[in-house]
Formats: sequence, C-alpha cells, structure tokens
Amino acid sequence: MIDRIAGAPISWGVCEVPGWGYQLPPARVLAEMREVGLAATELGPDGFLPAEPAAMADVLSRHHLQAIGGFTPLLLHVPGHDPVPDVEKVLQGYAATGSDTLVLSAVTGLDGYDRRPELDEQGWRTLLTHLDRLSALAAEQDVRAVLHPHVGTMIENGEEVQRVLDGSSIALCLDTGHLLIGGTDPAELTRQAPHRIAHTHIKDVDVALAKQVQSGRRTYTDAVREGIYRPVGQGDVDFAAIVEHLRGQGYNGWYVLEQDTILTEEPRGDGPVADVHTSVEHLRSLLGSAG
Repeated sequence: MIDRIAGAPISWGVCEVPGWGYQLPPARVLAEMREVGLAATELGPDGFLPAEPAAMADVLSRHHLQAIGGFTPLLLHVPGHDPVPDVEKVLQGYAATGSDTLVLSAVTGLDGYDRRPELDEQGWRTLLTHLDRLSALAAEQDVRAVLHPHVGTMIENGEEVQRVLDGSSIALCLDTGHLLIGGTDPAELTRQAPHRIAHTHIKDVDVALAKQVQSGRRTYTDAVREGIYRPVGQGDVDFAAIVEHLRGQGYNGWYVLEQDTILTEEPRGDGPVADVHTSVEHLRSLLGSAG
C-alpha cells in the first residue's frame, strides 16, 4: 500500500474557492509531488491543468504522475438543475488521463465553505437521486464515483453522512479531516462501514480548532489559515485504527494527502512541500508497519 500514496494540489494551496490565497504554478506543485515520492495526483481545480484532455495527460506524463481523478463540486440538491452534462464533460478528461475516481461534493451554490443552508425533504430526494444517477453514469466508463462529505457543503455532519449511506448506493470518500470537523469520528465510520469506502483523503486535524469551527466561533477558512490541518501524525486523527479497519476489509484504493492550505504570498524557502514530506514519511511508516 506504500505505492498507493498520492497527492492533491490543495496541499500546496491550490483551490477552487475564489480569493482562497496565492496559487502556486502547476510546474512547481507537480515537480514537488515527484520530489517527495508521490506516485499519483488528483487533478486539482479547473484551470490548474490544461482543459484539453490530451494536453492534461501530457503534462502529467512529463512529471511522471499517474492521474486519479479528483474533487468535483456540483449542485446536487436543486430540483430542475441537472448535473449530468457537467459530469459528462469531466469524464472526457478522465478517459484521456486514465483517471478512475470521481470525487463528488454536494456544494451549496454559495462561494466558499463558511456557511450553508439546510436541506428540506425535496432537496434530500433530489440529492440522493442524483448521487445514484451520477454513480451509474461514471460506472459506464469504468470510473468509481464517491461522495465527499465536506465542511460547508450539503453533506457535512454525521447525520447527513448516515442519510447518504442509507438512501443511496454511492461509495464514500473517507476524508479524515472534513469528517472530524463535521462531527463524525472517521475511525468509527471506517469501523462501521468499511465496505462503503472506496477512496481516502488523508488529513490530520487540530481538534481544538475543529471544535471552534463546530461551535461557530471560527470560520472554516480562518481555521485553515491558522493551521487546523497538521502534518500527519501531529494531530488528533487515529490513523492507525483507520488503516487497520480499511486493510481488514481489503481496501486497495488510494491514500491521498489532501490537507487544505492557504498561502498569502509566494512562499520563501521550502513552502508547503515541507509539511507534505513529513506527512508522506509518517504515512509510509504507518502503512508499512500495517503489513
């Protein structure tokens, strides 16, 4: 499983949210992924890689990185809005790059992740129906769709995650950070439903800052800026239990280091890659010791 550790551009501060922070160029991000020994990468937000599928594949090939697929924010709860055309367009790039994992996020329609509306029953019916439709659409192209619980989206807390598990057949992306901040113990979820987990985002979390986000004393964006995500092994996520539960179920998916970072300017010195390197080494040790 050591060879199943991948990266994501957000660990270098590259994000789809307007005004998120300074955006590092793809050449630096991809080169540093290879420097720390990552085998693959998620594709990042629109504009990070070339939009034309063949050109996207060429950039990744030149950096010797396998494409996984990636985070796809979609409006899934609004009756009358059909997300299928957007997903069909995304899947065209997947075919060219060999990507096989579509990471869906049920966004609110608002900018950023600091506030969200509540779903009514019609919204829930629409969202769950779309999840199954999109999962089937992806499967037709040998792509696995997963739902990514995420702070500030329509699926954030434990009750909402359970409703997705009960009301749809889609697999989950186990994002250890967003789950914990949203009030779900990721180790316990992995113990209860390992068969539903097909993709894993690795984040370690400062639980004290997480509690401030949960209580509304601090916004998610402010918490990221202040370091809610710690290098793996230096926060409060029980990764040993998570890996044990996943391996017990025969999990063979990716472990994607995907730790949200905000840069205020071009970094001096090593920049974000220093924390990525620390996280990679700890995760390698953990996966290696797990046999």
